[in-house]
Amino acid sequence: MIGVSTHILDTALGRPAAGVPVRLEPGGGGTPLAVAVTDADGRVKDWLPQGLPPGRYRLIFGTGEWLRATGRDSVYLEIAIEVELKEGEKHYHLPLLLAPNGYTTYRGS
Repeated sequence: MIGVSTHILDTALGRPAAGVPVRLEPGGGGTPLAVAVTDADGRVKDWLPQGLPPGRYRLIFGTGEWLRATGRDSVYLEIAIEVELKEGEKHYHLPLLLAPNGYTTYRGS
């Protein structure tokens, strides 16, 4: 089983993005496997304690609602990252760097 975590940094303000809703779904969408809100450090540390089997999954970040709540606007209402968790890997850390007019993601450690 494979662990998954994420971290959102608000690059426009230079701090963690606390309070962003995030959900984990099977690849291609469907019923969420887990739902969370980023903590004070902008993190979701452990989606499911038992981990996930290898396969395709989506992280959906509720960025539009969160940015509006901070007094900012964005064309990105949600950001979806679809990934493949591969056999033999123990953990995937999938951060999001967020600003009102752009974002990037990468596989962290």
